[in-house]
Amino acid sequence: MYLCGKLIRVDKLPENKELNALINLLDEPDDSVYSVIVEKIFTFGTEAIPVLEHSWENSFNILVQERIENIIRKIHLDNLQFEFANWVGLGSSDLLKGFIIVTKTQYPDINEEKLIIQVEQIKMDIWLELNDNMTALENVKVLNHVFFGVQRFDGNKINPSTPQNFYLNTLLETKKGSPLTLGILYIILARKLKIPIYGVNLPQHFILAYLMDNGIEDPSDADVLFYINPFNKGSVFTRREIELFVRQLKVQADRSFYEPCSNIDIIKRLISGLIFSYQQLGYPEKIDDLENLLRIIESG
Repeated sequence: MYLCGKLIRVDKLPENKELNALINLLDEPDDSVYSVIVEKIFTFGTEAIPVLEHSWENSFNILVQERIENIIRKIHLDNLQFEFANWVGLGSSDLLKGFIIVTKTQYPDINEEKLIIQVEQIKMDIWLELNDNMTALENVKVLNHVFFGVQRFDGNKINPSTPQNFYLNTLLETKKGSPLTLGILYIILARKLKIPIYGVNLPQHFILAYLMDNGIEDPSDADVLFYINPFNKGSVFTRREIELFVRQLKVQADRSFYEPCSNIDIIKRLISGLIFSYQQLGYPEKIDDLENLLRIIESG
């Protein structure tokens, strides 16, 4: 059986009499009793999802279907928030993991392993063209050649703020992204290859910094060799051009505009960008889900 494009194997569904009995009570008219039923279903966690999906498919009751959809969404959301809190709490060192978690806010059933393999394949394509004797500029030239030339990643200049620009799976599929998502993937690939490239939280634009020292514990202590624009085919530029850009924006200059930022800062900016995008489109539920992730960051 198919539901939302997925094959549901009825013969493989978990056999749990209590769970099935609870699902059969989802047409309960009394709100207080219904709340108790839902709380008990939540205790089964993600184990309940395939059973709920099967029940949705076989129900002709619109109220029950809506309730099942809300329960599944809440289970996914609770699981995602737990996963995100772990990522933040464990130091957020894996930027790819953070990117995948944000992607799962829209695509909860995404194949995480498949995404990781796709990123690893691009990394290998770059690695094959690198050698230990290359200069920093030569490293970037190889990165740009494979990333923008061979893989054909590019900025979505027609509609850079659409939500689809903010998810890893759509970036890998369409090869189109925002300055931020192109930059995040560029950073992930560079760091996997031991190339010291970090993000810079410039207002209204996300850029990259190539550092002198790859082994320093705190990247903000390292000197920047040059900057990279991921939205312009990886073009290289200097601090002077950032200064001119900041003047044009008429904002107070800040050292954070020139220094590497943390993975937390990057993912926070990604979430904030998505919130802005969904505000423009009018999706309050999506905004609430994403704001919950921001609160996890703020709470540490």
